[in-house]
Amino acid sequence: MIFPFDNTYAQLPEHFFRAVDPTPVSAPSWIKLNHGLAESLGIDVARLDSEEGLSILSGNKRAEGSEPIATAYSGHQFGGFSGRLGDGRAILLGEVVGKDGVRRDIQLKGSGPTPFSRRGDGRSALGPVVREYLVSEAMAALGVPTTRALAAIVSGDQVMRSTMEPGGVFTRVAQSHIRIGTFEFFASQRDTDGLRALADYAIQRHYPEIASVKNPYIALLNKVIERQAKLIPHWMQLGFIHGVMNTDNMTISGETIDYGPCAFLDEYHPEKKFSYIDEQGRYAFGNQAPIAHWNLTRFAETLLPLIDSDQDKAIAAAKESLNSFSDIYQPTLINRILSKIGISEGSEKDWEMVQQLHSTMADHEADYTLTFRHLITSLEQGNDEPLLAQFKDSEAIESWLSDWKQRLENKEEATALMRRSNPVYIPRNHRIEQAIQAANKQDYDLFNRLNELLSNPFEEQESAEEFSAAPLPDEVVQNTFCGT
Repeated sequence: MIFPFDNTYAQLPEHFFRAVDPTPVSAPSWIKLNHGLAESLGIDVARLDSEEGLSILSGNKRAEGSEPIATAYSGHQFGGFSGRLGDGRAILLGEVVGKDGVRRDIQLKGSGPTPFSRRGDGRSALGPVVREYLVSEAMAALGVPTTRALAAIVSGDQVMRSTMEPGGVFTRVAQSHIRIGTFEFFASQRDTDGLRALADYAIQRHYPEIASVKNPYIALLNKVIERQAKLIPHWMQLGFIHGVMNTDNMTISGETIDYGPCAFLDEYHPEKKFSYIDEQGRYAFGNQAPIAHWNLTRFAETLLPLIDSDQDKAIAAAKESLNSFSDIYQPTLINRILSKIGISEGSEKDWEMVQQLHSTMADHEADYTLTFRHLITSLEQGNDEPLLAQFKDSEAIESWLSDWKQRLENKEEATALMRRSNPVYIPRNHRIEQAIQAANKQDYDLFNRLNELLSNPFEEQESAEEFSAAPLPDEVVQNTFCGT
């Protein structure tokens, strides 16, 4: 078999999913196949990189051992509950156990309608395929827990969005596609048996070490809280804005999932948002931790019948667990942000120094990534000019810069830490948009160039200075779109 499928989710009760085959496309062709990822998953790479593999990952042929399904889930979307969502344009082909012993899903996105499509066409435009491939692989290279990109394919068909656009199919790899919204699906129907089956499955798949504890369901809640409380600070360190943190886009595994309207900060501001549909800024950069806690509270609510038959006791236990979010999040955030200025073990005064820097950056619209990279130049080379140029009034940062340099005890160690914590290359919004526009014209050179650069984001690469630069005024991306 090309894929060594070993499927378990498809063995759960039938109301967990709907069996459905992908809808064929007319003329598929490769944009990119991730050979390294495929090999790590134990996939037969030579056979996958063929017409047969192309047929499978475009949805034109069922792979041996595949049991294609669309999974059921609900979700709170921008705070409002939708009881029936599910995979409307995604089909789970099956699961493989990689060389590292970890079980992962192989899923097609844009593979045609499912019983959950809600009158949608089940397809994807090429733009979201390009975006998710580049950003998810960049996040992996940046060290962020994330779903991965196995393949990007042009379908040969057109899809209707605001205009007719080229279509594509994306192959996503995830430790699972179990979401908070999956638990909400069963809880909203008061299906305690289904809820228990899902929780037991999630424990066995992701957290087998808690299966035999006294109360595995409160332990499950604690594990998911911990994963998310450590994930969001990583986003904040890099200036990443997810853009659509609905409960159906938060995984039990703690991986970042769904890169629809995501973006990275150019100039810093805590209220910055890009997602066109996020009109009120619910998912703005600085709101991501409170929203994660809100989502986790919805998760805790689903588990109450499993935690204790006495609802008051269940609520008390869940509240205690939820209170641990900030105890994990805040020190993790502080450590990650202090590392950006070369401090490995900081004090409250050091954190105040960071907050002062952030405030000055926001007032002067300083570029988030470049500011921290230029701090390295200032420290290592004694050249302050690139940093000062980030601020509309250089005097606003000069005093802070002097105090910071005096604070550092070992400049070589500080520089090394900063180089590990501050990428040179991020998926700049304008570069992603340029790659999408080129791909729509069947030009994948920029896509491939970005994919190469972003695979090694912390090292300066020859003849790539333009890709570390902030956008010019006419290149700034104001809005991003989910692509549905």
